[in-house]
Amino acid sequence: MLGPPARAYVQDAAEGRGVSGRLDAVVLPESADAVAEVVAWCYAHGVAIVPRGGGSGLAGGAVPLDGGVVLGLERLRRLREFEPLLWRMSVEAGMPTAEVKRRAREGGLLFPPDPGAGEQSQIGGNVATNAGGPHAYKYGPTGAWVTGLEVVLPPGDLVRVGGPFRRDAAGYDLKSLLVGSEGTLGVITAVWLRLIPAPEAAFPVAAVYPSTRTGCEAVLAVIGNGVRASVLECLDRGAIRLAANGLPVAAGDDGAFMVIAEADGSASEARATRAELLEILGVGALATGAPTDPDEVAGLWRWRSGVSLAVRARRGAKISEDIIVPVERLAEAVEETVAIGDRHGLEACSWGHAGDGNLHATFLVAPDDPGDLARAELAVAEVFGLAARLGGSISGEHGIGWVKRGQLGRVWPPAALAFHERVKLACDPRGLMNPGKKLA
Repeated sequence: MLGPPARAYVQDAAEGRGVSGRLDAVVLPESADAVAEVVAWCYAHGVAIVPRGGGSGLAGGAVPLDGGVVLGLERLRRLREFEPLLWRMSVEAGMPTAEVKRRAREGGLLFPPDPGAGEQSQIGGNVATNAGGPHAYKYGPTGAWVTGLEVVLPPGDLVRVGGPFRRDAAGYDLKSLLVGSEGTLGVITAVWLRLIPAPEAAFPVAAVYPSTRTGCEAVLAVIGNGVRASVLECLDRGAIRLAANGLPVAAGDDGAFMVIAEADGSASEARATRAELLEILGVGALATGAPTDPDEVAGLWRWRSGVSLAVRARRGAKISEDIIVPVERLAEAVEETVAIGDRHGLEACSWGHAGDGNLHATFLVAPDDPGDLARAELAVAEVFGLAARLGGSISGEHGIGWVKRGQLGRVWPPAALAFHERVKLACDPRGLMNPGKKLA
């Protein structure tokens, strides 16, 4: 029987989906060379290897499904290089994402990606899933900030692709192949990151609308008018109601959709962009707000970060999927999520990164009710079909992992799926790297 320390390594944040496995051993190396030794031994002996960061993933990607070695990277957390005048740093894969951001801030710089669970998640895991977050709207997901990787490839080779330079036209783009590969092709041990000067100011703007359609039209107006917002978030009626405590703008009984945007840059740029956002988002809005007091601004973002927990508290658990659709189809995705929930007898809501069309379609469940869980799995399968029908994809930032296995065929043609499988076979011919994950 597994003791408490080992038990933590057979699950991740997808535990609520019933994703839990078993392992034969946990190894916590302290260097990239030690990672290479572990991979070489496992590959020689036919033992599965499951790389693991902070365990904050929502797709079951870090769960050992049927034994093998869990390769935890939390001890690889050194800052190898930090060159503020060159706007770059190199860190080991186990450094928490929040620490990467703090280190950059100490040098007057910004590492923009801000996925949830920043104190728990690790930079290597964020690269392996190409994690996003609210600021991905303006700045892009984690992979947009990676210039190089140190990685252990089967059967145990420690290699570097890219590095402390911004362009590389030599050979295939192996760095981008590894970004988002979820540990199925190799084990990331260190990353080179580009940084930018931290903005002088950042001001949020929030608006509440009487309907989903009106709110989504406001999102499209921001994009169509070329406003350089750094964040463009949304919440539907259900999410607003469930997270009502501390709402940054009074929603009232008629509030059906909320948009949260942010203006950043120099102080003058941020003020000018905020004024543009207030003008555009104000059209058709029931109410708007634009706090400038630092405590109020911090409170707004704390509230936004707590939406997921507030929704979960309704019934004790939730099943949520991060589909992505063309932004002009966002209103349909929001409305149809609720309709899907109704068909399956489940309360549903959604929120997400509106500017990217990335929606967290969510169904509320009681964690000890097998019927709820079964209906929710049927509902999320419909959500994947919805994303495909609207011309989108089955994941905007969480990856495929285990919970979305077999769903890629909804959005990719057979030839693309076959190419996907050939890449896996070429890189991992014995199928030992995080087996069962990222499957088509």
